[in-house]
Amino acid sequence: MVPEGLHYTKAHEWIKVEGDRGRIGITHFAQSQLGDIVFAELPQVGRVLRQMEAFGVVESVKAVSDLYCPLTGEVLEVNSSLESNPEQINVDPYGRGWIIIARIADPGELGNLMTAEEYKAYLAAEEH
Repeated sequence: MVPEGLHYTKAHEWIKVEGDRGRIGITHFAQSQLGDIVFAELPQVGRVLRQMEAFGVVESVKAVSDLYCPLTGEVLEVNSSLESNPEQINVDPYGRGWIIIARIADPGELGNLMTAEEYKAYLAAEEH
């Protein structure tokens, strides 16, 4: 499950670009590797993040994993519903399980991310 039209990191985050904003979450692969997510630590609105800077964590029954921002930008919104329902990341990682929305500072950084096809190939290579 790798939706088209999104951009992906090697750390298994996705970003959906919507104008000058990006909606960010973790991939289906990431949530399935983590197992049942029981906690999500979210950043403060207004925080400025650099590309691939850690901005929070998700904790599952198996592990704790850092979250990395795919692009440099300012956090505009956090999915506060994850504080009481972190399992939304497992149930709908590309929908209700989104984590933050950030204002994109440098759209040129998208070139450092993978397309859906490239991410599928990356996952296939990781399995071998």
